[in-house]
Amino acid sequence: MMNNIVILPLLIPLVAGLLMGIARGNIPLQRWLSVLSCLFAGAASLLLVKQVFEQGIQTLAMGGWPAPFGIVLVADMLSSLLLVTTSIVSLACLLFAFRTIGSEREQYYFYPLVQFLITGVNGSFLTGDLFNLYVCFEVMLVASYVLLTLGGTRSQLTEGIKYMVINVFASSLFLIAIGYLYAVVGTLNMAHLSIRIAEIGQTGFTTWVAVLLIMVFGLKAALFLHFWLPGSYSAPPAAIAAIFAALLTKVGIYAILRLFSLVFYHQLGITHGLLAVMAALTMIVGGIGAVAYWDIRKVLAYNVIIGVGFVVFGFSLFTPAALTGAIYYLIHDMLMKALLFLLGGCVIWITGSGKIREISGLISNHPLLGWLFFVTVLALTGIPPLSGFAGKYIIIRASLAGGTDQPGGYFLAAIGLLCSLMIMYSLLRIFLHSFWGENTLSLDMEKGSIRGLLSPCLLLMAVGVFYGVGAELVYPYIEQAAVSMLDPDLYIRAVLPEVI
Repeated sequence: MMNNIVILPLLIPLVAGLLMGIARGNIPLQRWLSVLSCLFAGAASLLLVKQVFEQGIQTLAMGGWPAPFGIVLVADMLSSLLLVTTSIVSLACLLFAFRTIGSEREQYYFYPLVQFLITGVNGSFLTGDLFNLYVCFEVMLVASYVLLTLGGTRSQLTEGIKYMVINVFASSLFLIAIGYLYAVVGTLNMAHLSIRIAEIGQTGFTTWVAVLLIMVFGLKAALFLHFWLPGSYSAPPAAIAAIFAALLTKVGIYAILRLFSLVFYHQLGITHGLLAVMAALTMIVGGIGAVAYWDIRKVLAYNVIIGVGFVVFGFSLFTPAALTGAIYYLIHDMLMKALLFLLGGCVIWITGSGKIREISGLISNHPLLGWLFFVTVLALTGIPPLSGFAGKYIIIRASLAGGTDQPGGYFLAAIGLLCSLMIMYSLLRIFLHSFWGENTLSLDMEKGSIRGLLSPCLLLMAVGVFYGVGAELVYPYIEQAAVSMLDPDLYIRAVLPEVI
């Protein structure tokens, strides 16, 4: 169904970013525009969720050119839910940045860059064309390059160079895969790709292209190929790191979910089997890294990697229940990882250090911060009734449903449960060392005040608690997203109604 609202989550941050670039010297105006952009984009996304739930998948053919010849934007339930989550996370991170990012970064286009990053993220969720997915990836990545190095510290520049080289390499592979795919099937529209691949069969060559795309998106999502992430997510300020942790890797995950449910679903033993192996290795390596380090930034970064593995683990099972759990957990992970990085940023803001052994007794002066961190730990571990429980429970139960006919499910479930314990151990270690024990830092000795910093954290916590306690209200929307992914004809019919 054609709907002009589909373009608003992409258009609003783009226009806001351009206006902010013009008003470079007016920081208060940029802040207000940032908030309004997130609120309006979030409202449009919520309206899309309602319309998709009631009327089905919404589309918009740009310039009136019908698919597959023109650019088409597609909002199904998966993309609409991710758009809403992106708006919530972006709003919280921007509110946190108002007091922490510093005037120097604000003067050098911090707020416009965030809007352009959101434009790339939302465009990736909405595009129905593989080449435009590449374009939106690049818009997002160019903004992230500047945000990562904004401030010019030694660690930022070092990690920024590594981050750029890795992503340029991954983008080159992406273009090669696009070229090969177009040479074989003659189209890049995703719905049309699904039809053409089904017609010719997922032959050896197209399966090879699918594996190449797994490598591309695996690099971008830190799916086993994660070596760039811990340093890159540890270098920038907390507000930027939180945006990265919540959004950037999730775009790579979304690309995997979209392409390998809509286009490459004919050779599950190869593509989804490879995804399952990579997910298992990602969870294991992420868990080892999380418990091995005594630096808050590194511990949080490795927890991002564990979350990536868990979502792809659920998707690789490719059953209705497992997909429902994977989508549920993906949204939870976006919310809670942003909250975790903001709370970790508060600790570092107060103490001026990220070394766990050098911090203690913070709860005496900051009880709300301490208990927010503790509840976040419980949510990420999967303690009911918080948001992490439902997704993990559904995925683990789905992995065991195959019984002895699918022994790999037992193996993945065991790794998932073990990594949940690693998450709990690594984060509780931060909580116990940083907040309990002798208070060695009086209020006068603190490096910075957290007045006003906990408001965005409370916003994310409130949404996360609702997402867990109100799981029964949210579940029908998540289930619809999973059903749509398992039936490519629904997507194809919405984009190419004359074909089916």
